[in-house]
Amino acid sequence: MINIKREGIILQTTDLEFENESVMNPAVITVGDDIHMFYRAVQEGNHSTIGYCKMKSPLEVVYREKEPILSPLVECESHGVEDPRIVKIEDTYYMTYTAYDGHNAIGSLAVSKDLKHFTRIGIIASQITYSQFTKLLKKDDSPHTEKYFRAYNQRQTKTQEGNPLYLADKDLVLFPRKINGKFFFMHRIRPDIQSILIDHFEDLTPAFWEKYYSNFTDHIFFKHRYDHESSYIGAGCPPIEIDEGWLMIYHSVCDTSDGYVYSASAALLDKDDPTIEMARLPYPLITPEMDYENLGIVDKVCFPTGAIIWDDRLYIYYGAADKCIACASVSMSELIGELLNYKK
Repeated sequence: MINIKREGIILQTTDLEFENESVMNPAVITVGDDIHMFYRAVQEGNHSTIGYCKMKSPLEVVYREKEPILSPLVECESHGVEDPRIVKIEDTYYMTYTAYDGHNAIGSLAVSKDLKHFTRIGIIASQITYSQFTKLLKKDDSPHTEKYFRAYNQRQTKTQEGNPLYLADKDLVLFPRKINGKFFFMHRIRPDIQSILIDHFEDLTPAFWEKYYSNFTDHIFFKHRYDHESSYIGAGCPPIEIDEGWLMIYHSVCDTSDGYVYSASAALLDKDDPTIEMARLPYPLITPEMDYENLGIVDKVCFPTGAIIWDDRLYIYYGAADKCIACASVSMSELIGELLNYKK
């Protein structure tokens, strides 16, 4: 087993209105000697914005904004902008997040050149109802699609007011460089992680999604396998490119008599073709143990969304019990050595 060091709580709520209920699920990126953190800030009533703080080391917050850096602007975000992840590709920063309107949770994108001013690209994940989804999946005769008809994906197609209800398509995470000249990103309709390779985000049209879901099994990128991920999995932190491949920290969920348990798990993907899984730990890297992970808004949650390498240690930042932001670290050499013990 790997020696994981719990670094403790990094960020907690304040009396400021926009973050007086909880803070969680941060995006993290290093620029020079600075570490920038963009986090989901929740005010009472479960309305989310994205807050910002800066660190000079993995555990030392030196500056924190008193207002959100990203707030709802359009109807699809009316109930919140949630769970950011961030990468830099070439000269542009790409922040993916979940737009939530109180009914629908859909992956969206904003871009920036300076990490201060963000331009919304808008929703880039699919907006598809359960009935449309199942109709298209019937064209895909692979048996792997059967699990997508489970109850957690069965929803009405409209609200009482007549507005459409879509399948939750979230946990949208970009790889931090193009693969074969194309954007490569993960998204998730439960229970597995799917992937997309695309030239331009403008290509994500209704016609694209109809073809995509008609061949859905071909796009299942990463499947749940072990007991700790038996309910479902989802993308977590943006993958980190290392000599051995892509290090991916994702979240895994299992159902217990006391409810769902969310853990952080680790895998290694091929550097040239990330759809090839090279290794995966058969046990969770971080699973709820501490009080701040077990007791909160949602109990038993370690939800990883940002990670950096600092002095040969991997620092993983995660939402703890949907209440605060915590960090755990591990030796990179130890983690990679352990992963290579479980080559696929």
